[in-house]
Amino acid sequence: MQILVVDDEAPIRELLSFNLKKSGYEVEMAADGRTALQRAPEADLVLLDIMLPEVDGLEVCRQLKADPQTSGIPIIMLTAKAEEIDRVLGLELGADDYVVKPFSMRELLARVKAVLRRSASVQKGSRENKEREESLTIGGLRLDFSSYQAWLHDKTIALTPKEYELLKLLVTNPGRAFSRDELLERIWGYEYYGDTRTVDVHIRHLRAKLKDDPTVSDAIETVRGVGYRFARRPA
Repeated sequence: MQILVVDDEAPIRELLSFNLKKSGYEVEMAADGRTALQRAPEADLVLLDIMLPEVDGLEVCRQLKADPQTSGIPIIMLTAKAEEIDRVLGLELGADDYVVKPFSMRELLARVKAVLRRSASVQKGSRENKEREESLTIGGLRLDFSSYQAWLHDKTIALTPKEYELLKLLVTNPGRAFSRDELLERIWGYEYYGDTRTVDVHIRHLRAKLKDDPTVSDAIETVRGVGYRFARRPA
């Protein structure tokens, strides 16, 4: 597994590189956003600082998630900014996780392992589903489980792996309410340190991407005090 470490501070790059290599990963490094965009396609995961020269980390994240060639590469944001808006913005742009500096190396390595495990699981599921050629159509929405693609009125929807998994879980369990904690466990595959806001961000993403068909987007319902469900019959 190759990890791209993107940080403009050399001591942090070297520290991360040392510990990641010690844990068995291959490491590539970049000191600015432009270089990160060039090297990211070869990576299995990107550790991405927000404050970068040339192109900032949020813009790097946005471009990587918007490009079909790199949209499936998981990204963990590294930031010295502890404000909620920075964390939420990173998630809005498609980041898979975030770590606030200063961070525990043990925690960071645990998150790297968890995100890579989840990414591998998605890819494995894609290969297994490919053999079954399964698909699901609800209103104007169509999910192809063999290719991990989604369409709305025959127009491709650009979903991140987690958005796809979240949508798939909801639509294949119509009427069932999932708590935020359960969604975190089932979609992210590990405890998200009690921060359930990432679920809300991804639900907001899904609704926005499905807004051209309100009967589908409105079917993703908020269950007050619990979490979310997909209505049995879109209203």
